[in-house]
Amino acid sequence: MKTVLFATTALIATAGMSAAQVTFGGFGRFGLYYQENAAGTNETRIEQRFRLTITGSTVADNGLEFEGRIRFQTDENGPSAGPPVSSGGASSVAKSSAAGFAVSTGGFRLDVGSVSNVIDSGDVVNYFGYGVGLTSSIEQSNGFGNTASGFGTRGSDLDTVAPTVKLRYSVGDFTVSVSYTDDADTLAVPVGGMAPAVFTAGNSAYQLGASYSFGNYAVGAVIGSNETGGGTGPDNDEWLIGFTGEFGALAVSAIVGDSDAQGLAGNSTSFGLSAKYDIGAATELRFVYADNGAAVNGDTYGIGFIHGLGGGVSLRGGIGETGGNTIADLGVVFNF
Repeated sequence: MKTVLFATTALIATAGMSAAQVTFGGFGRFGLYYQENAAGTNETRIEQRFRLTITGSTVADNGLEFEGRIRFQTDENGPSAGPPVSSGGASSVAKSSAAGFAVSTGGFRLDVGSVSNVIDSGDVVNYFGYGVGLTSSIEQSNGFGNTASGFGTRGSDLDTVAPTVKLRYSVGDFTVSVSYTDDADTLAVPVGGMAPAVFTAGNSAYQLGASYSFGNYAVGAVIGSNETGGGTGPDNDEWLIGFTGEFGALAVSAIVGDSDAQGLAGNSTSFGLSAKYDIGAATELRFVYADNGAAVNGDTYGIGFIHGLGGGVSLRGGIGETGGNTIADLGVVFNF
């Protein structure tokens, strides 16, 4: 990701000099997306997304690095949950995120606020793997019923985000990470937003994971629990094991895991496998297979490609099946 310097401030102290800066980065993508049996009138639509992340950072005189970030994003205007719906490619108005913060020094990093938990962050396992297609709609994580947290945009400026605290420590080839998400879900937002939002005890979650790298390979594991309803509901315990490896031009990633949430849905242990193979200096093929253990339509699979055009631009596409329906996409991604 290219970084554009917006402002630099020199802070002069007796111990020396430190610099603060604000940077912009992100990506854009556009193309065509096909969803078999999509609700609405269009199975084929225009796909589009533009993401802008603004990061402010500085280094204290004692060497501590501080960072804060916020994100703005527009998408094809389909909903983020529920059955697939095609809007024909109409774009949503830019949405913003809550803030995420970080403090780091040496092998330690502390993230606070709207940040990813251990699984979603990729600290110790490659959760998503090598996604297929322009939109990476087909990923090895599709079969796992994890309650993920992450840094992302919300649908309304009145939305609130439960804070997550995550600590990571890396030394040599070993990494350990732990996260906790507080129970601070919004119960209601007053009409017009003229008064503070009303909060209720909601879900809280913790995750603990570790990984070890050896040469071109790495293994990792995570255990965790999601407590629902502020302690009034059942605890959803979960575990996940991951492996990544490179074998020349071939790279593979695999996960296997389970959660009580999947068990309640009648599913058994799930697994996912993804791979990419370089067929040239600028082109790679990708493959994904995932199974959530359901008796009917429990598997997801797909194949796709990425072809680099230089300057952070790539042509991407893929085709596959999820939930018993065919999906396919093709388009361009450019990073900045």
